[in-house]
Amino acid sequence: MKNVSVFRVWTTSCLIGVLMLAAGRSSMLRAQTSEADLLATADKRIKKHRMSDATIVVVDAAGQPVPGAKVVVEQTRHAFLFGSNIFQWGKLPDEKMEAAYRDHFAELLNFATLPFYWTSYERERGKPIHEHTEQVARWCREHGITTKGHPLAWNMGDPAWLPDDLEEIRRLQMARIDDCVSRFVGLIDRWDVVNEATHYDRPDFVNRRAPKHSAMWKQVGQIEFTRECFTHARRAGPKATLLINDYRTDPAYEKVIKQLVDDKGRRLYDVIGIQSHMHGGVWPTAKIWEVCERFSRFGVPLHFTETTVISGERGWDRPGPWDSTAKGEVYQAREAVRFYTMLFSHPAVEAITWWDFSDYHAWQGAPAGFLRKDMTPKPMYHELKKLIKGKWWTQATLETGSDGTAGFRGFCGDYRITVTLGEKKTRDEFSLVRGQQGTRKVTLD
Repeated sequence: MKNVSVFRVWTTSCLIGVLMLAAGRSSMLRAQTSEADLLATADKRIKKHRMSDATIVVVDAAGQPVPGAKVVVEQTRHAFLFGSNIFQWGKLPDEKMEAAYRDHFAELLNFATLPFYWTSYERERGKPIHEHTEQVARWCREHGITTKGHPLAWNMGDPAWLPDDLEEIRRLQMARIDDCVSRFVGLIDRWDVVNEATHYDRPDFVNRRAPKHSAMWKQVGQIEFTRECFTHARRAGPKATLLINDYRTDPAYEKVIKQLVDDKGRRLYDVIGIQSHMHGGVWPTAKIWEVCERFSRFGVPLHFTETTVISGERGWDRPGPWDSTAKGEVYQAREAVRFYTMLFSHPAVEAITWWDFSDYHAWQGAPAGFLRKDMTPKPMYHELKKLIKGKWWTQATLETGSDGTAGFRGFCGDYRITVTLGEKKTRDEFSLVRGQQGTRKVTLD
């Protein structure tokens, strides 16, 4: 009987093991299928969420329909923000490199993040580098590039001159927010207000990098300080777009976001910023989607504020040079295309910012850029250009019907229209807005 019992236990254990193995394989298969399906259906989602219908109505001077007119539609700018930090603008070692950096940036991107790190922005008390920042921002505006400041508050380092008095540090922090936001109204109207509030008290920052600022933050309170920063930013820039930004993508960040409301329960932020530095390898497709779904439930746009895929050996801790390689550049291009495709297909995402634009003085010395250190474009630059200015870009030649109309479906953004009939020609501009039927009347006389 003892042997029979042992046999029964053994067979039961084997059966359980087989069932668990089968369940594991089934789960893996479902995950693989889900990943494949998410990517396979991305184009369909992009067409649904990133495009709108438009009708061009051509009339003569008397307001009568003009049939048979040629209508050339050319997109000039995306509504979606494709960006990068622009930290090396004006800092390259020679004119040729500087020109290449600027030309490549303007050719591909419509969004730029400008640095406002307190330790380097105001090395001497009362002497922030506003003049340089204004130069960069004005260049961006001249080239149709939207700007954002990053960050207004972050305890990554104490300025050398910071006093010991915690209340004085608090006052100076709020005055800095007031000054920066109000000074650049109309030129920089998007701000990462507080950076990495979720884990503000990590030991490295508290003990070494920013002991004074961290102590002030702790004294005021994690959420109380964050709320105060947003309140000052809103007061200084009533029409500004304000972001909370973090590298955490877990429930801890959600908890912080939930508490960022005023005493009447109104949201203090406009956009949720999500960092995605992937020096060790790119997120699986399912994780990209899960993160978007997790934070889209807050009902505000999502910006992927700091995205990195490297073109060299992968990993975070690297001794010595960290160089771009031919194999790494192929990997970077392939994975960046996948990452951008998934984000562009999610309806909540409205911006992607790359970190950094070139390998020259890139964060952590990583080969992270669109460009190499000599400012030549990597394969990723060309592959993303094929998407941003190719597959996801609208150009069409149409002809008006008997009712003087011509219709098309295009990617949301700004357009230039050229209408001709015989010797007559006229030009116009309009914007195609997401979720709206676009109609533009053009008079040909």
